[in-house]
Order: sequence, then C-alpha cells, then structure tokens
Amino acid sequence: MTKERARHSAGSGAMNRLAALRAARARPATGFVSQPEPRTIGSYARGKQLIAGNFLLAGYLIEGPGLSAWDLPMPDPSFEAALHGCIWLDDLAAVGDRAARERAQAWVFEWIARFGAGRGPGWTPDLTGRRLIRWINHAILLLNGRERAQADAFFRALGAQTLFLSKRWRSASPGLPRFEALTGLIYAGLSLTGMERLAPPAAEALARECAAQVDAEGGIPTRNPEELLEVLTLLTWAADALRGAGRAPAPAHLEAIARIAPTLRALRHADGGLARFHGGGRGAEGRLDQALAASGVRAAPPEGRAMGFARLSAGRTSLILDAARPPQGPASGNAHASTLAFEMTSGRRPLIVNCGSGAIFGREWQRAGRATASHSTLAIEGFSSARLGPEPRQGHPGAALLDETPTEVWVRPEGDPAHHILAGHNGYSPTHGMTHTRELALTPDGTSLAGIDTLGAMTPEDRKRFEVIFAREGLRGIPFQIRFHLHPDADATLDMGGTAVSVALKSGEIWIFRHDGVADLALSPSVYLEPGRLRPRGALQIVLSARVLDYACQIGWTLAKAQATPAAIPEPGRAGPAPSDF
Repeated sequence: MTKERARHSAGSGAMNRLAALRAARARPATGFVSQPEPRTIGSYARGKQLIAGNFLLAGYLIEGPGLSAWDLPMPDPSFEAALHGCIWLDDLAAVGDRAARERAQAWVFEWIARFGAGRGPGWTPDLTGRRLIRWINHAILLLNGRERAQADAFFRALGAQTLFLSKRWRSASPGLPRFEALTGLIYAGLSLTGMERLAPPAAEALARECAAQVDAEGGIPTRNPEELLEVLTLLTWAADALRGAGRAPAPAHLEAIARIAPTLRALRHADGGLARFHGGGRGAEGRLDQALAASGVRAAPPEGRAMGFARLSAGRTSLILDAARPPQGPASGNAHASTLAFEMTSGRRPLIVNCGSGAIFGREWQRAGRATASHSTLAIEGFSSARLGPEPRQGHPGAALLDETPTEVWVRPEGDPAHHILAGHNGYSPTHGMTHTRELALTPDGTSLAGIDTLGAMTPEDRKRFEVIFAREGLRGIPFQIRFHLHPDADATLDMGGTAVSVALKSGEIWIFRHDGVADLALSPSVYLEPGRLRPRGALQIVLSARVLDYACQIGWTLAKAQATPAAIPEPGRAGPAPSDF
C-alpha cells in the first residue's frame, strides 16, 4: 500500500468512527413506514451450517458451536467484514425455522449491544449499506416474538446507521461499495419513520453514480462480470423500493439498468453462469436469471464487445474472450492479467476456464490467480501481460493495483463476427519486444474451435529489444506457454501417442485437442478457485510450450467435438428455462 493510500484509509476510518458516534446519539427511527418484504435469496445449506456453528465466510471456516458470531476468532479482515455485512441473514432466513430465527435474533441484537453505539469495524459505508438492506429485508424474522424494548433498540440502531450513511456515503469507493451504501440509504429512508427526508438526496446521488460509473456499453471500470451483476441487483432493488413508495426512479438510474442487462447477457455462458474474469465468479445459482428477469429489460446482447469482452457463439457452444485493456488505477484492485484469455462452455458443461480469483484463499492465492499463467492464454515464461504493484501491508484491506498494463489491445472481427475474431496486445513489448495476437474461429455448428497464437516483434524498436533479450538468453530463444485450463469436472488424457488430448465431459461429450507440432504438448496439474470451498479444487491444463527463435513464432491448434452428448445422459438444469429465456 502506498503512503497516500494508507493516509487516506486512516483518515477515512477516523471520520467514519466520528460520524458513527454522532449518529448513535441522534434521534432514532420509531418504526417502519410500510411492511418490508425480503428481496434477498440465501442458501438453505449454508443456513443449516450456521445453525450448527460452522461459519464459512470469505473462504475461512471457523467452527464455533455454541459461540456467538461476535466471539469468534477473526482469521482475516475479510472474514470480519463478511460477518458485519450480515449477508448470512439471507441464509438463516432460507432455513426459516425456530433455530434459524433464534440465531438471527441473537446475533443481530448482540451486534446492537456491542457495536450499535458507533464502535467496531462494521461502521464503513459499504458494510453499513449491506447490513441495513438485510436487517430491513428480514425485519419480520428479527422482531418476531421480541419485546417492545428490544424492538425500540432495533429501530434506534437502524436509525443510527441510516444517519451515518447520510453523512458518509461519499467516502465509499466509487463503484460497488458506493452503490451498496446509497442503496442501503434509499432502502432505509423509504422504510423508516422519521428518515423520509434522506431518500430523495440519496436517489439523486445514485442517479449521478449511475451516469458516472456505468458506461455507454453497460460496463463498469472494474470489468468484473459478477460485480456488474451485483450492481444491477442493487439498482433494481432501489428502483423497486422507489416505485413502491410512489416515487419515480431518475432517468439516469433506469437508463443504467437498461444498459447493464444486455451486457450481462453477453457475458453469460451457455450453461447460464457468468464468465470468470477480473476477480468475478460464475455468480450464485439462479442469481443472474433472477436479476435479468427483475430488471424487466428484454434487449438482446449488444453487437461487438460488451464491457471489453468478445463473444463467439454457435450451436451449444459459447466462448468469451477478454479483448480490452485491464482495469486501470483504483479499479484494478482485483483485476487480472488476463488479456486475450478465453473461457468456453459446451451446453451446460464448462470446458475451458480460467483459474479464477484466489482472494478467498488468502493473498498468495489471490496474487497467483491474477497472473497470466492462471488464464487460458499465452504467457512468456515467468512474466504476465500486466504487472502487479506492491501489496498492502499485512492487516490492511485491499490488494495490489495493476502497475503496468498493455497500452494497445485491438480487435478485428473476421468475416462473421459471431464466429471469427482476431485480437492482439502489446503487453510484452516493454519486457521482450513481443506482441501477442490470437485468432479464433468457431464453426457455425459450434463443434470445432480453431486457434492461431502468434508471438512476434512487430516494429523496428521491438525487434531491437528482442535481439537484446535473445542475445542475453544465449541465443536459446524466449520461452513461452499457451495454457488451456480445464474445468475440474472434465476428465482429460493424452491421446494419439502424446500428440493430442481427449477431454471427456460429464455430459458424455468428448472433445479432442490437437496442434500443428510446432510446440511441445503436455497435460499438467492446475487449480480451480471458487467461493464456498475450503481449498482450491484440483484440475488439469493443456500446455503448449515453445520458444521464439526468430522475430515471430506461430502456433496453430484445434479443439473439436468428437462425440456429442448421448441422448440418455441428461444435463443439469435442462428441465428449467434456458438462459436465453431471460
């Protein structure tokens, strides 16, 4: 963390504490203007685990049967933030029985007793907005059977947090944290008696943020598809709350929803999950379809790139390629060096993937997951296409920003843009004088993908730099690898005397990977990083290794379906609506 970032974080924390203490002494809310209805969906399985005393938050499992949530050891700031954000209330509400209600009530009222006076780490704008939404959503569960004095304490705490947000939402980082803070403020302002005056300014501020943060293509600066889904969900909730109170959402607010929904459709694979780029995951099961349906926007995906991603689609196959510069500046805190990486899904089965975000497994895994080698693309050995800056000090939130990124990323559709694309980037020009170009062609029936990856020195300056590196390496050339990470459910084996790889999906499909013989082929271990698990999942990766011995090296490869899904093997979710239905 730079000194400037550290000073800003410390100053913001002090102002948050002061605002929280003042808000706790202010005149409280006295009740609800109208009966709140739950809008958030939780997991029944996670709820049962919480009741049993197993807390799986931010990738950490803490076993504390009989312990209060607030007496648990805190293994990491991210675990503590997840506790104070209270999203776990969604999971307890999904269970909904007496034991779940007792846990929810006990932990919320203990939070009020310990932290409600304005103390503790939960008083940040984004966590407060997140917490307010859950408390209001599940107020019936939390107040059921409680005495008047406890209800009064609940409303005092809600009022204090609402007033805190009205003073401190501007200190939330632009993007998702600020959207969370403002949506929580709108929710509370519309729901709580005595807080109605705070809703109109918050709605106006949310509209300004929509205009500033959601670009003309429906994208956000972080280029994180799952984060974009969260933004759409918050904006839809806020719009519904405003309409429910007889207020019209601002045009900029509604226009942002209208831009985001088609972009998310373009970033959705054939199996209904989101492409996993720049720190984002696939999204909770059903969350994307629900958000798109709730938005009311039926527009088709945009032509060309969506938030910098290109999409090829045919038959049962979808491919999504990262075809733009990585996020810059503060928006790059979770960004990956994934330029020209792609993911590919056949029907309901992911085939080619990226390793994903390792943030939930600690900083070392987070840093590893951001490297180019953790993505299905070309990487010069020991280098990434974008470089990471220094890590924050231990105990401080956040992650390293991207320091150096490709200055040029270009895309040229070839023939039919839905099936054929040519793209390139100069991320290796400063270090090796090399440019990576990738051409991908998907057959109209979606059964075969052909690729050509080229690593070459394109300009006189690049050739001079390459010659220096080439001489320094003792004329052995510049080593590089092209990786194709496989989903852990895919079963892969070397075939045809080691010249091909057979990949069997659980659907019964078999895909064959071949190459032109320029590179060496290997099947190597990989990992698949996903939330909700205690450790990374083991997987495999197809690796093509070669060296640039001249000014350029070109490698061709194909991935073709050799056997279709047998009719007797049903695919998961086929009984439900297809992703294109929303």
